[in-house]
Amino acid sequence: MTDIILHHYPTSPFSEKIRLVLGYKKLAWKSVIIPSIMPKPDVLALTGGYRKTPFLQMGSDVYCDSALICDVLEHLQPTPALYPLQHKGLVRVLAQWADSTLFWAAMAYSLQPKGAVSIFADTPPEAAKAFGADRAAMSAGMTRLRPADATAAYRSYLRRIANMLEGQDFLMGSAPCVADFAAYHPLWFSRLRVPVMAGILDATPTVLSWMDRMAALGHGQMEKYSATDAIAVCAASSMTATPGETIFQDEHGIALGSRVTVAAENFGQEPTEGELLVASRTRYTLRRFDQRAGTVHVHFPRIGYVLKAFVPA
Repeated sequence: MTDIILHHYPTSPFSEKIRLVLGYKKLAWKSVIIPSIMPKPDVLALTGGYRKTPFLQMGSDVYCDSALICDVLEHLQPTPALYPLQHKGLVRVLAQWADSTLFWAAMAYSLQPKGAVSIFADTPPEAAKAFGADRAAMSAGMTRLRPADATAAYRSYLRRIANMLEGQDFLMGSAPCVADFAAYHPLWFSRLRVPVMAGILDATPTVLSWMDRMAALGHGQMEKYSATDAIAVCAASSMTATPGETIFQDEHGIALGSRVTVAAENFGQEPTEGELLVASRTRYTLRRFDQRAGTVHVHFPRIGYVLKAFVPA
């Protein structure tokens, strides 16, 4: 099997989601630590524009968005399963809620002034300012929850998670599923990355116990790797190994082979440009060329992303 290379950084919540999935599936992987803010020249060499964290690389295939990465890892290692057959649709819907609604409530709560001061307490003022400016650019146009509203919503969501855990170890039963990993990472951020704000979790002890069980899954077999080596792997790769559907599903009137862009619907809307190779029921695949990385196939999920015909400036 082609090496699994995860491009991430330690404090990224969505990266923790994928690190735990790798641990759950007991997979070996290579770790490339990337910057948390722009510029990210090595990232863009592989993605062509997408700058969110994490992304997964296998040879010259680059998979963007943690939801798609989970699908790819499930294909590579079907057991233990992320998508139990009896709840396959439900766990995907719950994971999508957790990765969006729950995540943004948790972030707005955790990063209100008290939390932000704690996170950047040991950071030079210019670095904290640069991080704030970077995230402001990524979230331009988004509606943000105010701290009081985020706190109220977060409390309610934690109670709902606690209700789901009554009488069972994980959200859907005796084993974790994709919904557990999606719900865990925003809470992980509050508990471990902003401990000054973690008191909100104390009212739901069943949630804390569940978090301990999730953390015990570990991160699998990790090997440190460099961005330079990862780019060299991409450039040297002579074939693509794209799991999943490839049947063309045309919703845009854009033919395969067309020059297109794909970008996130809201947060981090930097587009990736390339030739449309796949527009299936679940994903888009673009082929692009980079001077260092060579030919790269960049994959996106359909949900949460916008496909457009490329219009030259």
